Amino acid sequence: MKNQVMDSSKFFMRKRLNLSIVIGLMIVLYVGASLILNFNSAAFLYVDRGIIWLAKNFVPNSHSIQYWGIILQALLRTLIVSVAATTVAGVLALGLALAGAKTTGPSQTLSWLIRGFASIMRNIPIVGWAMLLLFSFKQNDFTGFLALLFLSIGFLTRAFMETIEAVDVEKIQALEVTGANYLQVISQAVIPEITTPLVSWLLYMIENNLRDATLVGLLTGTGIGFVFDLYFKSLRYGPAGLVVLAIIVLVIGVELVSNQVERRIAI
Repeated sequence: MKNQVMDSSKFFMRKRLNLSIVIGLMIVLYVGASLILNFNSAAFLYVDRGIIWLAKNFVPNSHSIQYWGIILQALLRTLIVSVAATTVAGVLALGLALAGAKTTGPSQTLSWLIRGFASIMRNIPIVGWAMLLLFSFKQNDFTGFLALLFLSIGFLTRAFMETIEAVDVEKIQALEVTGANYLQVISQAVIPEITTPLVSWLLYMIENNLRDATLVGLLTGTGIGFVFDLYFKSLRYGPAGLVVLAIIVLVIGVELVSNQVERRIAI
């Protein structure tokens, strides 16, 4: 009994020590960053003033309503670009995933190549894609579409490959034993098993692309991101606040629809 009490005491001492080390490191990192970047740490004392300023200036008012038509149009364009990029990426990613998955791919070498390609595509941030594509395609909706497409292909290819590899191999082998060809195996054993998770990944990617599209719009001069940037830089804070509110409502609405679709599919 005494040994158990001692072990318990040592355990909690180690936990407290580890917590103290983590907190100490966080403090050291913040102090170092504030010294290097010349942070004004005293600003923490005036957070309440910043919140009050936001409430006074960014809360939409009656004057902001006249901009509602422009905001809705930009919001619709952003939604269309996000859905289109995700849909096209989903089709391309499914083909790559079937060729790269260990259970359905033709060779290990091709699987490694596709995995490497997917890793490169998804590890380049969306801002990086947008900045690279701006040199060739300039500021337009197509540039934003491509930026979202390339990132989505990398993410969905990896997600689809893992989903396909989780399919029971015995079902695939059973069809192969009966003489089924590759397309029959894919259509009869693989696709029916992965339909629900694939739809879930696509819906998740639409939500993610919708958020990223706002940031991409700031760079490509399109969509709701451009409208927010325009209003903010011209000191029209009320309409800018209305843009933020519209984005929040759209993201929540898309998430609710996605949840409903996932529930219907799962039934």
